[in-house]
Amino acid sequence: MSHDGPTTLTFLGATGTVTGSKYLVEHGGRRVLVDCGLYQGEREWRRLNWEPFPVPPAGIDDVVLTHCHLDHCGYLPALVRDGFAGPVWMTEGTRGLTEIVLRDSAHLNERDAELARAGGWSRHDPPLPLYTAADAERAIAQFRTAAFDQATDLGGAVRVTMRRAGHVLGSASVLVDAGGDRVLFSGDLGRVTHPILRPRSSPPVARTVVIESTYGDRAHPVPQGPPHAALADAIRRTIRRGGSVLIPAFAVDRTELVLNTLSHLIRDGQVPLVPVYVDSPMALAALEVYRRPGLREELRPDVSPDLVDIPTLRAARTPEESMELNSPRRPCIIISASGMASGGRVVHHLRHMLPDRDNTVVLTGYQAVGTRGRALLDSATELKIHGRYVPVRAEIVSDEEFSVHADADGLLAWLAEMPEPPETVYVTHGEERASRALAERIRRELDLATVVPRLAERVRIG
Repeated sequence: MSHDGPTTLTFLGATGTVTGSKYLVEHGGRRVLVDCGLYQGEREWRRLNWEPFPVPPAGIDDVVLTHCHLDHCGYLPALVRDGFAGPVWMTEGTRGLTEIVLRDSAHLNERDAELARAGGWSRHDPPLPLYTAADAERAIAQFRTAAFDQATDLGGAVRVTMRRAGHVLGSASVLVDAGGDRVLFSGDLGRVTHPILRPRSSPPVARTVVIESTYGDRAHPVPQGPPHAALADAIRRTIRRGGSVLIPAFAVDRTELVLNTLSHLIRDGQVPLVPVYVDSPMALAALEVYRRPGLREELRPDVSPDLVDIPTLRAARTPEESMELNSPRRPCIIISASGMASGGRVVHHLRHMLPDRDNTVVLTGYQAVGTRGRALLDSATELKIHGRYVPVRAEIVSDEEFSVHADADGLLAWLAEMPEPPETVYVTHGEERASRALAERIRRELDLATVVPRLAERVRIG
């Protein structure tokens, strides 16, 4: 093996936090960025979205995405605006969903800047979006697709291979082979019991592994009784007292899971048949991607191609239709993005529905520190929305069965499946406590050299 200088890896995001994934691999003068995510959650992290990118974007040759979620792809429009002109590689499923995610993110950035200007709650004058719809379209024009389990040559003796991660449609673990120096990025790993998707693939041989730790310090609770009993009980209670159920859900994958689950609960008579509204044009568009015939092979064979069977399903597409749901005239179920209530239409519904004790908010998965969802999970009595505090009187329920992240046991199992033990494991993409807990388990149970890296830390992988 010969190449100019060592192969290096630099951690440009997702260190000390569960968002902002960005990893730079450099080999022989070539630079490949694996993931290009937004920071979300606490202000100290979100501020980093506005800082100059630590590497000149024009000097990056390729970007490779593990999947479509904003904390892995949401910085792309800014990177392209600031000079990145190379291809962005991803699977076909990720491409279909990322186009939707970036367009929606750009729209929300522009809208929130305008709302801040009109409402006067921004400290900036005038408030500006992080990036625009035009920036998002320029990024989308640079998308390229790669098939699962087939090496893609990026040039300069660098190849990437996508392995099924089982987290959301199209999600992949990414193996980067740089002149024979192999580093494996787990991406976000899914649970082997994902109700819609086929399970993840086993990992390949790699000298270096970068593994996520979203649930690195915990195991998913074992359901007591029928699946999603907490959700069914909450819906029944709320409807009996004349209230409505608001379900903040990520538009991509989580909404599809919620709809699929409600289909089963209604079919089995576990919840009453009431109007079910999907108030997210993004979620409706994502549902159509899941239904594409060409992506059928990613779904479990026992899943209906339509995914959803709810006779009372309604779509709120326009802003006017969404506003009508702020004060429902009859008990109903509203599914609206975003899943951590950090933005989108669900924020307006929370402002109107939280003060009413008859209503219920059901949280459907991980809630990052600093988000409104986390505040509700931690029993907040007031919630700041659009510059004003809103009392929290509605019932708050959590249904962790919707989580599609592997827990600590699942992450360990994935590492243990590697054909050969890696030389070094880097634990990222988790809150500090979760990352350190997973690192300690890896050292203790697998006897591997394991590091929780610092932001901007650079290491040799070859």
